Amino acid sequence: MSELSREHAFVLRETRPQALPFVPELRLRLADEAISLWQATEADLGRMGLPPPFWAFAWAGGQALARHLLDHREIVRDKRVLDFASGSGIVAIAACLAGACKVVAADIDPYARAAIRVNAADNGVEVETPEIDYLDRGADDFDVVLAGDVFYERPMAARVEPFLRAAQNAGLAVLFGDPGRAYLPTMGVAPLATYDVPVSRAIEDRDIRTTRVWRFTWPGSTN
Repeated sequence: MSELSREHAFVLRETRPQALPFVPELRLRLADEAISLWQATEADLGRMGLPPPFWAFAWAGGQALARHLLDHREIVRDKRVLDFASGSGIVAIAACLAGACKVVAADIDPYARAAIRVNAADNGVEVETPEIDYLDRGADDFDVVLAGDVFYERPMAARVEPFLRAAQNAGLAVLFGDPGRAYLPTMGVAPLATYDVPVSRAIEDRDIRTTRVWRFTWPGSTN
């Protein structure tokens, strides 16, 4: 069995299709519990110390951004869209449903890419999942860059913010969803919308996360 088919089978085995009350237009294959899935992922690969299985949960930032796209379809209609750090693919799938002409879901985790393909097929849309690190490549091939819940960790935020600002400097539309993570930029940003998003207790310390969709108000440094 190939590595890709193993990942696909793992996603099918360890998750189940679930409706999202906040984004009822789509369904995702999600996990019910984080720790056991994390352990199962490590066992499947035979390695310890792997990153958490972010792809198996509907994070607040992604849900809010997906909701915003479906309510404001003109943002992505007929556009080339990059969903950065896509995780489950919720934002990428929403962009497809909102009329984007091309959607690329970028994630460096091969399990995430497998989950995105499964979820996209389940929702009847086509999403590309290349093995590309867009932090190094840039987003010049797109019209819109989206990111849901990416400011949760200092090293990640330190790389993602310049990447997103560089995309804006190049004339792209850039939107990101965030429920108040520790490393959300505090300057040069403005909220577009605010949502109260239901979330799983498997990944959060509460049942509802007040979450905003943000834009940059000035490009800032890309260094």
